[in-house]
Amino acid sequence: MKAIATRKLNAGEVPKDRIILDAEARHVRRKLLTSQSGLEFLVDFPIAAHLHDGDALVLEDQSLIAIDAAKENLMEVTVPNIADLTKLAWHIGNRHLEAQIEPTRILLKRDAIISTMLRQLGATVREVKEKFQPEHGAYHGHAH
Repeated sequence: MKAIATRKLNAGEVPKDRIILDAEARHVRRKLLTSQSGLEFLVDFPIAAHLHDGDALVLEDQSLIAIDAAKENLMEVTVPNIADLTKLAWHIGNRHLEAQIEPTRILLKRDAIISTMLRQLGATVREVKEKFQPEHGAYHGHAH
């Protein structure tokens, strides 16, 4: 029988194993996963949850599977000042795009059309490969 994970712990606990997941795969409710060592387990939460880099899933035997965020193909968006960054954040939010908002930059999934739009708005856009921790707002993953 496969192991079942029914809850998550925040960062800081010592794991038995690890699993690497991209941002989309870290949004789970019920899903069969396989750890780095090949252990298959079922995530079975009562409601959907966003797993973050460094969190851990608790298996039935109380052992932990650490969550590692995968490096993803992203766009790093920068501008000279916070006012311009705020304006770009508004345009990104208006398009309901997943974004990781930081004090000096915004990370987005790569998209040529959005890249062109952001450049036309005065942003510098460069391709990066990093862990992606997008903001999850009031609608918790509500998609259009």
